[in-house]
Amino acid sequence: MTNTDRVLFITQEIAPFVAASEMADICCNLPRTVQENSRDIRVFMPKWGTVNERRNQLHEVIRLSGINIIIDDTDHQLIIKVASIQSARIQVYFIDNDDYFQDRMQLIDEDGKEYDDNDERSIFYVRGVLETVKKLRWRSDIIHCHGCFTALAPLYIKKAYSYEPAFMESKIVYSLYDKDFCNNFPENFTSKLLVKGIEESDIASLTTPVDFIQLNKLAIDYSDAIIQQTKDVDPELIEYAKLSGKPFLPYQEENMLQAVNDFYDTVLEHQNRL
Repeated sequence: MTNTDRVLFITQEIAPFVAASEMADICCNLPRTVQENSRDIRVFMPKWGTVNERRNQLHEVIRLSGINIIIDDTDHQLIIKVASIQSARIQVYFIDNDDYFQDRMQLIDEDGKEYDDNDERSIFYVRGVLETVKKLRWRSDIIHCHGCFTALAPLYIKKAYSYEPAFMESKIVYSLYDKDFCNNFPENFTSKLLVKGIEESDIASLTTPVDFIQLNKLAIDYSDAIIQQTKDVDPELIEYAKLSGKPFLPYQEENMLQAVNDFYDTVLEHQNRL
């Protein structure tokens, strides 16, 4: 490890901005552990409608906002907000949009139903993070993705953004969690993924309708390393990750946060040997 190591966290949820959960707690405490190990970090999450902007003192970053992201021939404005976890001394960037996040909950609505456009919301979030990092001109050594809402990030980084200086040398780590959505994505989901740099052949493994397992397998395919972040991960995904031949960190009963930080060194060393 060196003091110049930089880790970009692309997360689905972070405590205390959302209700406590295993993922939210991990995504709050892991960046702190990594930062304490002399690494530089940046942290992103969606600005879900449940995030209280006044209580958490969110404010818009005008210089980063204003980009339009086109999904299925429709423009959606990117809004960037920022807040801090004071107890951890961590700044968090929030990806926001009036159509996808304002006044809307996470993956399910008030009636417990999954949003029909979760596929587009995920695409917007991932592309929004990458566009923001480009504007920040911040190069990362490790990009760590947490949750199925971030599963498209490895594909976009390796294909659509591979030429960008911010990502050219980044190694992608994808964390597997237990299942958090059940509905299949719409039939036209794969066509929405196609942007400059991504060809149909790049997503040939996806067969409609795309489900939770397929989405996570796609993330594994385009990642450089995989972590079983929680105990109850689908055995099919664990086996798929192991068979990939990529560095794999199994679930750790104790000291998981430090184990992940140390795993970053393994990933960087593995890539240097290739």
